[in-house]
Amino acid sequence: MYAAIGIVILFVMVFGGFVITGGALGPVMEAIPHELLIILGAAAGALVTGNSLHGLKALGGSFGKIFKGPRHNKQDHIDAIRLTTKLMKLLRTEGPVAMESHVQDPANSPIFAEFPRLLMHKPLVALICDTLTLIVVSSGTLEVHAVEDVMDNAMKTHFHEMHEPQHNLSSLADALPALGIVAAVLGVVKTMGSIDKPPAILGAMIGSALVGTFMGVLLAYGMVSPMAGRLKQVIEADEQIFQAVKQVIIASLHGWPQPLVVESARSGLGHDFRPGLSELLDALRGR
Repeated sequence: MYAAIGIVILFVMVFGGFVITGGALGPVMEAIPHELLIILGAAAGALVTGNSLHGLKALGGSFGKIFKGPRHNKQDHIDAIRLTTKLMKLLRTEGPVAMESHVQDPANSPIFAEFPRLLMHKPLVALICDTLTLIVVSSGTLEVHAVEDVMDNAMKTHFHEMHEPQHNLSSLADALPALGIVAAVLGVVKTMGSIDKPPAILGAMIGSALVGTFMGVLLAYGMVSPMAGRLKQVIEADEQIFQAVKQVIIASLHGWPQPLVVESARSGLGHDFRPGLSELLDALRGR
């Protein structure tokens, strides 16, 4: 929502300021479609050249994240801690055999069924189930630091994929001013081919060419670069639920008391998603 508001403010202030200072919007508006065709066409070509189909789909989906914000709310983080705590309690009290059916088929697990929103998050469910499957097949003999290393490696790979669209947007922001210059140079070439025209016509043609540079810089620093920054914030917020799950599993394997386990997971959450300790303990008690 705030991204959309920011874009509106950007265009109102830039073009409004231009009009207030005596600028004529007519020639600018006339030139913008042609300049954008060159700039955005070149940008699209560069993105297609530098990405796989999967990367392009991820980039397209990232705009939803920019405008909608993080995928998970505070309740989702509470539920993630509750879900993982229930599974680790089952492992501790009934052993690996009782755990096996839940992690092998989470879609039909009564424990996972309590948290339908989390069950739809396939990478998160995979992290939980794959980690606990390792513990089940090893009959609980794995060293805790080895489990932590495996989880860190899995999250590192997933986070790298999550950040690829953000890196693509940052690269695009860096390229747009240069692509704006490309459009401007083509406009100058066109102008030089009409050098015998009257000064008024030449002035309009040069002004039209300069709109290309203007649009390249405006899109880069006014839209795409801020979008890349916002996407980074959203992705980092979405990473926190993975860290909370990991902390519950590792702290439980260390044998910490349950209040300390949930506090270690809770304290790693950002303020926007962090529940109070009493609130979280009440949720674990089913209140």
